[in-house]
Amino acid sequence: MLAVLITNSKGGCGKTTIATNIASAFAAGGKRTAVADADSQRSCLAWLQRRPETAPAIRGLDWVEAIGSVPKKTERLIIDSSASLDIGLAKDLVRMADVIVVPVLPSFFDQDSTAQYLAKLETLKKIRKNKRAVCVVRNRVRRRTRAASHLDRFMIGVSHSDAGSLPDRTIYNELALSGLGIFDVHRAGIDALRQEWSQLLQLLEQEA
Repeated sequence: MLAVLITNSKGGCGKTTIATNIASAFAAGGKRTAVADADSQRSCLAWLQRRPETAPAIRGLDWVEAIGSVPKKTERLIIDSSASLDIGLAKDLVRMADVIVVPVLPSFFDQDSTAQYLAKLETLKKIRKNKRAVCVVRNRVRRRTRAASHLDRFMIGVSHSDAGSLPDRTIYNELALSGLGIFDVHRAGIDALRQEWSQLLQLLEQEA
């Protein structure tokens, strides 16, 4: 089983959008997929309640109160963490995860907060000894803007894997209303958008 933890102490950086779309990618690829929701808002679980029966199945796990068990034969586990994740809980989730994905927005405040959070993660033994892969993904990026350039410069100082850049698109919210991700549908524009996720997904599959 490949376990992927989506985490950052900064709220609003798009953890749930990334978690649900990674899950939809794995499920669309035929993997038995589960999403563990460790965020008190339970947004992933709400997304799954809207998911149509015709879409590839994804199992929902409520981990808000405590880390639970994983269904047998699960091949891909996505863990959506809370923005208020403390380093103690992070230690437990990092121990479970094979890959840690940290989203960062093109904003000074997000970059500063993310740098501090990465520094805290690096105090954990599993990460310090490179026994857990860490990927940083630039999220909600508008290309050829000053903010995007600043974010690119921020990434130069990050010692972890660069998982690429995901564009700012309203389609994510539109699909989420129906419990879907961009890997669940095929229509003009979305096929090209999926290519933006290839770098992140390839990094994840390398750890499988």
